[in-house]
Amino acid sequence: MNQQERVSPGTAAPAEGSSCSRLSPWVFLASALAVKTALMTVGLVVLFHRSCGQYKTLPQNAPGWHCIRNGSASQRQDWKCCPVGWRPFQESCYYFSDDWMPWDKSQQNCSGMGSQLVVINTKAEQAFINKEIQMKYQREQINLYIGLREQEAGQWRWADQTPYNESAAFWRHGEPSDQPSDEFCVVIHYQKNVFQFRNWNNIPCTIDSYRICETAAVTP
Repeated sequence: MNQQERVSPGTAAPAEGSSCSRLSPWVFLASALAVKTALMTVGLVVLFHRSCGQYKTLPQNAPGWHCIRNGSASQRQDWKCCPVGWRPFQESCYYFSDDWMPWDKSQQNCSGMGSQLVVINTKAEQAFINKEIQMKYQREQINLYIGLREQEAGQWRWADQTPYNESAAFWRHGEPSDQPSDEFCVVIHYQKNVFQFRNWNNIPCTIDSYRICETAAVTP
């Protein structure tokens, strides 16, 4: 070692070594932040993947999901999602068709979209459906199939096997009728500019009608 390379005890370190010592904490901090960012990214990807995994298969022709907040944005369970084109109400999503078909095919069509013909359980739900029909359809009068059907004479049953509840039935005056004897399926009968809260009517199941499908809303 020559004289220029000797460093006596207590002598300051060379300039290069001093610079590295000052940079080391910053390098360490930057590395720690990079690792933390990477871990957070992985966590968010996993969470997003799990959330999306809770979604049902989108109905045919639905371009995506539409989510609305029922309460505080800080609580994920307060968000409800429906397929785009479906209408949200409470815990369900509703599809109001643009075409018509018999009751059996209507039920098959709803089933193919991961839903069923609507089951109406409350006055609030009946009011919501009436309002949506009024806003969507411009025809003078239409019929829309719901999930109620007569299994045997006088024995009505919903498509999902929910027991029929007379106190939550909204028949038109004089309905259900027993003439003719093949009127086993139920529609909501809508007349433009004529408001009728009670508007259920039983008709033959072979008649082509619009339909209302219902499925459970999704919580992301």
